[in-house]
Amino acid sequence: MSAAQTSSTVEASLTALAVSLRGVTKAYDNGVMALGPLDLAVRKGEFISLLGPSGCGKSTALRLIAELTAPSSGIVRLARHEGPAQPGHGIGFVFQEPTLMPWTSVRENVRLPLKLGGVPKAEARARADQALASVGLADFADAYPRELSGGMKMRVSLARALVTDPDILLMDEPFAALDEITRFRLNNDLLALWRSLGKTVIFVTHSVFESVYLSQRVVVMTARPGRIQADIRIETVEPRGEEFRTSAAYSDYCRRVSAALAPSYSGQSTL
Repeated sequence: MSAAQTSSTVEASLTALAVSLRGVTKAYDNGVMALGPLDLAVRKGEFISLLGPSGCGKSTALRLIAELTAPSSGIVRLARHEGPAQPGHGIGFVFQEPTLMPWTSVRENVRLPLKLGGVPKAEARARADQALASVGLADFADAYPRELSGGMKMRVSLARALVTDPDILLMDEPFAALDEITRFRLNNDLLALWRSLGKTVIFVTHSVFESVYLSQRVVVMTARPGRIQADIRIETVEPRGEEFRTSAAYSDYCRRVSAALAPSYSGQSTL
């Protein structure tokens, strides 16, 4: 292969990446080394889960990708688009708690990012309604957060993250506080959205079962400072459904991921 061909191949592989972390560390002012060194590459349109013990830096990694904080060392690169900024060229973030404004409607909660971005009211309203429809809440646009169940509030949070049409969707344990039935239903709905919208999804969870069910890759992290213990590709027939959740392949993957996770817990402090 010629030098030109090699350069072209490398360039093509880089443009296929949505997120790249190279030698990334994060130390806090109190001296705690939270993360790294961490090397992670996520391709455009990929769904990965970050799995690891509490305090291993999973949420810190999301904040670094979202540029909410800066790394202490290393490089964080996101896919960038040339020319003027356009919808769909950013990041959507779904936090552990819905963090909805209780004094205003569901529609206005979802419209907030567009309002802050100066999008005209009529357009923003239409886009908010479309985002709510995509998460199954078209009939609740005029409701208030206090009138919603926990699962519905999380759907509103997801709609708010999607309303700007981001390329990358970051999700920080969004379903952890929900009952199992609601969690299963939202897992299925999230997969359907991912397939239809083609977003790159980086999903943080403590659940082996959830990570295997949702992800194309499960990235298992060590105890603090978080590094990659294992990167396990989940290969199965798509689209996934309850058949996969009850299959022998699913059980095998769960055992494999659990085995990769075990050293992180065995060496973790109980403090």
